Amino acid sequence: MPANPDHAHLPSAPVLLERAFALADEAATHAFGERFARAIEGVREAAQRRVQQAPLSAREPEAANNAASSQAFHGLQVQLIGDLGAGKTTLVRATLRGLGHTGRVRSPTYTLVEPYVLERTHGELALYHFDLYRFSDPAEWADAGFREYFDSGAVCLVEWPQRAGPLLGIPDLVFSLALDGDGDARVLVARAYSESGKACLERC
Repeated sequence: MPANPDHAHLPSAPVLLERAFALADEAATHAFGERFARAIEGVREAAQRRVQQAPLSAREPEAANNAASSQAFHGLQVQLIGDLGAGKTTLVRATLRGLGHTGRVRSPTYTLVEPYVLERTHGELALYHFDLYRFSDPAEWADAGFREYFDSGAVCLVEWPQRAGPLLGIPDLVFSLALDGDGDARVLVARAYSESGKACLERC
């Protein structure tokens, strides 16, 4: 295992599903991003159907509300790991395009986070693109006040999550990207750590 913690960062939790994808060129990365976008949509739609189909109890409205909440889509935290130039931002851009975003996709290297609100068939979807590369201490993440983004039911795509240490908690998915020889070829190893992450990965 590499001594550099930037390369060794993986959550200390069981992996529910792991898959590797060979991305031969940038077009293949774009195609995966589009598949991932459709997977997010599918998981979100399935969660909404479960909420609509959950039995309601007039006698126990609190229990019914709790049951519906447990079936709802609570967002996703996706961590992207890889060296500079590995294709992390390219994958984020492809995912946003797949979700219908047509405007510019700026790298959040200096702003730290770029927010997006996407109009979807089943209601608006908030997505936040983070880049923590400039953090030198995990405390900077806590001081930045980003926790509320992760608790809002949004999709949070985080580049350089290792710079926040363990403060991000266990993600739904980790995408590890690495160069594969010369040229634009990449290898993507995707690991799911939650049922929502697993359901997304199964659809990719």
